[in-house]
Amino acid sequence: MNAFTYSYPVKVYFGEKAAEKNLAAELAKHGKNVLLAYGSGSIKRNGVYDELTTILKATGKNVVEFTGVMSNPTYAKVQEGAKLARENDVDFILAVGGGSVIDCCKIVSAQSKLGSDIWDYEYAEHQQPTEFIPMGAVVTAFGTGAEMNNGAVITHTEKKLKSALWGAFYDFAILDPAYTMTMPMKQVISGSFDTLSHCMETYFGSPREDNLSDEINEAVMRSVIKNLRAQIANPDDRSARSELIWAAAMGENGILKIGKATDFQCHMMEHQLGAYTDCNHGMGLSAMHVQYYRYIVEKGADKFAKYATRVWGVDPTGKSELEIANAGLDALEAFIKEIGMPSNFRELGIPDDLPWKEIADSVTLTSGGYGHLTHEDVLAIFEQCR
Repeated sequence: MNAFTYSYPVKVYFGEKAAEKNLAAELAKHGKNVLLAYGSGSIKRNGVYDELTTILKATGKNVVEFTGVMSNPTYAKVQEGAKLARENDVDFILAVGGGSVIDCCKIVSAQSKLGSDIWDYEYAEHQQPTEFIPMGAVVTAFGTGAEMNNGAVITHTEKKLKSALWGAFYDFAILDPAYTMTMPMKQVISGSFDTLSHCMETYFGSPREDNLSDEINEAVMRSVIKNLRAQIANPDDRSARSELIWAAAMGENGILKIGKATDFQCHMMEHQLGAYTDCNHGMGLSAMHVQYYRYIVEKGADKFAKYATRVWGVDPTGKSELEIANAGLDALEAFIKEIGMPSNFRELGIPDDLPWKEIADSVTLTSGGYGHLTHEDVLAIFEQCR
């Protein structure tokens, strides 16, 4: 295991009535002006909005609403939120939703305190902000684990880039399974696959030898597979839902990454596909993961073989290490089809006439995994996914 320093700032309130029991005490720590951020308004239809605004009013807060945060949040939306926060002297941000709202607010929190453009500040000046508006997250759509870290994925439409920006950690996150029960099953499945992807992206990085972080990771991956199957069989299964929500948090709370390098090359490829198509994130990942792993499997056959036997239960009898590894990828591909996710770009509905070389050339290349791709490799993988 690699050397590490581990410290974690996000307090998690997990379980039924978590907001009712804990939100008022958290709000009491901050000033009167609260930016309430959410998406298209589903929280008004399912009762979450009324519950939270009742608590906000009871604690004497002045509420400023930041609404309409879209999937794949844009940089323009970040700037809109930051302007709103500055104009209303916001003391605290309460982000209510899934990964898109939660990511957007991390950067709103930072941009509102920064005198310069945060994109240029991070990408041109290579600096990261140090001042933030404090925040809390109420998760109503799970899978990304965005409430657990300070990274955000933001689409800059003018630059045709969907890239990471770094903002604030949340002071706390409320994870109440009841708040997620109105999620469409398609979104439950997509989000859960994103969780599985996070686990795999972390697993297939150095060191390759057995280590505690990876053994915990194997358990989380098995749990996601088992509980997603249970959730599809019974969408009202609160036990399976609770496990999937916590698995999503585990994928991004740093525990699986302790002492590890990570890959996240498939995420980088999906981000740029999303920048050009605005495709669903989890579905974009499912359309690429197997082909990406088939492209690099020989470079990490030992670890892919462990994944095959320990996560998918592949019988290694009579198989070479590479055959075991490929059997694991067969199992992953079969699972993607079993849960109704796309396994290629055609099934995802991606048009064939996109500027594929332009997209490939704009993909950020990572160094923590086994592939160490070039942009030509990325283009070749895109071709295999079409």
